[in-house]
Amino acid sequence: MEGLLVPTVGVGKRPLLRFLGTSFFLSNIVVGASPGFPVSQRSSCATPTTPLFCFFRASVRPPSPQVPLLQVSGPLLLLQLLETPLLCLLSYASLVATNAARLRLIAGPEKRLLELGLRRAQGPDGGLTASTYSYLGGFDSSSNVLAGQLRGVPVAGTLAHSFVTSFSGSEVPPDPTLAPAAGKGPRVDLAASVKVWLERVCAHLGLGAQEPHPGERAAFVAYALAFPRAFQGLLDSYSVQRSGLPNFLAVALALGELGYRAVGVRLDSGDLLQQAQETRRVFRTIAAQFQIPWLESVPIAVSNNVDEEALARLAQEGSEVDVIGIGTSVVTCPQQPSLGCVYKLVSVGGQPRMKLTEDPEKQTLPGSKAAFRLLGSDGSMLLDVLQLVEEPPPQAGQELRVWPLGAQEPCTVMPAHVEPLLRLWVQQGQLCEPLPSLAESRAFAQLSLSRLSPAHRQLQSPAPYQVALSEKLRALVDSLSAGGPQ
Repeated sequence: MEGLLVPTVGVGKRPLLRFLGTSFFLSNIVVGASPGFPVSQRSSCATPTTPLFCFFRASVRPPSPQVPLLQVSGPLLLLQLLETPLLCLLSYASLVATNAARLRLIAGPEKRLLELGLRRAQGPDGGLTASTYSYLGGFDSSSNVLAGQLRGVPVAGTLAHSFVTSFSGSEVPPDPTLAPAAGKGPRVDLAASVKVWLERVCAHLGLGAQEPHPGERAAFVAYALAFPRAFQGLLDSYSVQRSGLPNFLAVALALGELGYRAVGVRLDSGDLLQQAQETRRVFRTIAAQFQIPWLESVPIAVSNNVDEEALARLAQEGSEVDVIGIGTSVVTCPQQPSLGCVYKLVSVGGQPRMKLTEDPEKQTLPGSKAAFRLLGSDGSMLLDVLQLVEEPPPQAGQELRVWPLGAQEPCTVMPAHVEPLLRLWVQQGQLCEPLPSLAESRAFAQLSLSRLSPAHRQLQSPAPYQVALSEKLRALVDSLSAGGPQ
């Protein structure tokens, strides 16, 4: 059987292979409770020694659905039982990874992308899957702490509005003092130092020292005392320019006197682009006024229902945005909420099977197949070739006669390099080699994406990627098609 997937970053290998390792228990339970199954099929259910094989796609798929993402072989009944769980494990993970890759292409390589979608995800399992595979697809980190603990996803986040607004300004820290970052010297009353800096900052900005919200400032001081090396400010709880920004600057500059550097600010409402530019302008003027160069480059993060259109605007040159937090648009995949994954029978007992239908797009390619990517001398991708598994693989430097899908005539191609696209991961029900780490899978996915041509990477109307059949496979397709309903 094979799984065919629309243009995508195909992922989900780890949970899928873990599931296959225990699937013989599933089949034994189901068959044991179902005496109506034919004896021939009942005897073919999986056992710990079942000859189960699994080939997984070894590269990101260009925009062509014909090359299988997954190919499994084994007892027929078991493989029929596996259809739904395999598609479940692959589909959403691949959808999220593909969507994340799309958002990364829009953002470009320089912007840091933070996944913030757990509260919008399809339940806890969907949230963990989204956090894991958005990272694989190109995001830099996630706010999902469990994804960091279980899957090794880098974790990042900022303050919550509820934390900031829970302070009134009358709170007295248990210990308002803080030691210098270098560890030498007397402790300093941070709250008192912040008041001094607030007056200086407000005077420069043309504000009264009483205008910035005292509760917001108390929240920033409390956070700075707890995390002096990771201080950041959420600026829009009250007013960015008249409260959040001066309060943040007062705390950041007081920390700076002790050798600490603020790590960033976040904007979460309003015109994010305009506010980011204005915030950066203030950082620069304050840095120049008080001769504090590091303040100019404090990272600015933005969030608030960032979709593809907003992302493109925030990613433009000169936006002054460093980090972009995306939640709903990455975990719910609004451009395509589901993937059209299918799982089709292609061979039984060594005999090819082909689905013939009135809809040409739903016709399948028969027989157990191998897949290869043909590359030019410069590493560019020429086309992918599908052939029957018993055929000898294409050879670099040798001419190959193939039939491009949809073409009426064959063509000849001579690749400089040949890459196999289906890699054996399970043999006789056992893993063939250790699974790569999430970081390794992410690096491989990003490398594969970078090898796609601009025409295939473009988000609107990408160029079709050419897939061809070997002459033997084409002849088999023609033979079975001719024998179908007239």
